[in-house]
Amino acid sequence: MKKSLLAGTATAGAGLLASKTASAQTINFPPTAGDVAILRLLAAAELIEADLWQQYAELGGITPGQEPVETNPNFTPMNSYQAAMMQLDSDGPQYISSNNTDEQSHASFLNMYLQSIGAPMVNLDQFRTLPSSPLSPINTKPTRLTNLTQLSVDTSWYTRYRSTSNPDLGGGPYPQAIPQLFQGQFKAIPTTMADIAPLVNGAPPPHVQAIANTAAFHFGFIEQGGSSLYATLSQKVTSAEVLKITLGIGGDEICHFLEWVDFSGNAAQPPLAPLTDPTNQLTFPNFDATVNPLLQTNLIFPVPCEFISPNLPKCAVIRPTSPGQLDAVGAINSFIADGLFIGQPKTFTQLLLQLAQEADAAIRLAL
Repeated sequence: MKKSLLAGTATAGAGLLASKTASAQTINFPPTAGDVAILRLLAAAELIEADLWQQYAELGGITPGQEPVETNPNFTPMNSYQAAMMQLDSDGPQYISSNNTDEQSHASFLNMYLQSIGAPMVNLDQFRTLPSSPLSPINTKPTRLTNLTQLSVDTSWYTRYRSTSNPDLGGGPYPQAIPQLFQGQFKAIPTTMADIAPLVNGAPPPHVQAIANTAAFHFGFIEQGGSSLYATLSQKVTSAEVLKITLGIGGDEICHFLEWVDFSGNAAQPPLAPLTDPTNQLTFPNFDATVNPLLQTNLIFPVPCEFISPNLPKCAVIRPTSPGQLDAVGAINSFIADGLFIGQPKTFTQLLLQLAQEADAAIRLAL
């Protein structure tokens, strides 16, 4: 892989070209080896996100196949898992499908851009070995990269963004919003008929709602990682064009994150909360009853915090964005700890960590 990477970057760097615009003289340097390493890691991360979001969209999106009802001949009536998503937000299934569409586009674009500059694309198809949910209506990808049935969801992102401290400046640790989700292993998609049991008095049974609530907090966990990852790696980019890519896609990841902050908060306030899953006792408490500012449910924007220096005024920002936290290696390690790759061989995580280490080693060149 290293040989192919070097060969690709040699092609990408050949013939240093400069282009000038009428309004200003701008030198557009081609991507460096470090830029390519960053793009390859991001392509791998987006393939992983595309895989997990496709599963969520198949089972909880607007319709099986993510097509409008009137154009989808395979449309089936809404199941109670989709209804549980609508309990969290009436537009929940649409948001899930839209998030999936975005991630598919990110993965496709990054790989095609790598190919366009002569760099090797990222292909993880050999690791699509994990089983799909038996309830999945889509059979085009019967095996998956990710496992959404044994998740240990780190919910500290929820309290971190409501804190005035910043992990970049030594803030934290931040408490778990739902400690049980972090300590156990829970499914976030339905896998049996009991997981899509019929509505009771127009509402999903507690077990079904708990699965959707787990997914809701997982959505925020996934997308906050993307926000920090793009912001961290953008600081290492040399090429102006690559920086445009990381800022553009990273901005879209932030849009996703803000929706899921609101979405997950709805799972922990009336009328849905408190709620206990009778099958495993997983409980989603009523955050509003705690009067705890770290659990405030009607906050979707980051609270102003320390930024750059504690001597400067507090500022509302994405955080963390410093090396050694949710950088490339940190993001992959968080996915591993999440349980996303339970069932994958060690060679899979080793490959991801190698890509992450190469991305973190990138240095912005002074050209």
